[in-house]
Amino acid sequence: MSHVVFRGDEQIAAGTALEVALVAQRLSGEDSGPPVLIFDAEGRQVDFDLRGGPGDLAARFATVEEPVVARGRGRPKLGVAAREVTLLPRHWAWLATQPGGASVTLRKLVEAASRGSAGPDRMRQAREATYRFATVMAGDREGFEAAMRALFAGDPTAFEARISAWPDDILRQVRRFAGEAFETAPPG
Repeated sequence: MSHVVFRGDEQIAAGTALEVALVAQRLSGEDSGPPVLIFDAEGRQVDFDLRGGPGDLAARFATVEEPVVARGRGRPKLGVAAREVTLLPRHWAWLATQPGGASVTLRKLVEAASRGSAGPDRMRQAREATYRFATVMAGDREGFEAAMRALFAGDPTAFEARISAWPDDILRQVRRFAGEAFETAPPG
């Protein structure tokens, strides 16, 4: 599920961008009721262009397929992007002594660092997604500030105690976003 649609405290739909856009389009045509809000998988509120009919929406949200490029002669492109890196002279001197050169060494260092921080990165992303969603949907609810303090302090018991009185659909979505926010990172 990449997106969810809320109308007030109620989750109306969940699914792909096109699926939720069609639901949001139908709901936004109704004059009464709270506004329709769409959230992505990172807890961000998103605004879709809902103009036109279902066919227009389908065309707008269609995935663009990459054209198949005939493989030519020579070395295959590996998706390597050249960018500038600013280092101190002693760093350049150290890189120059490494087997394979500076590029190989930097790639290895980045890979090792990204593997080592995967757990903490997931926790941070889950906390940020939870915070973004909860700010919009529960920012005026009792216990919001204490819940967010508990979220960022890594206290699942206090977090759960503060959100337990929130409406069911909001509560369920907050818990889904917070799923990895309290996992302990593997020792590294």
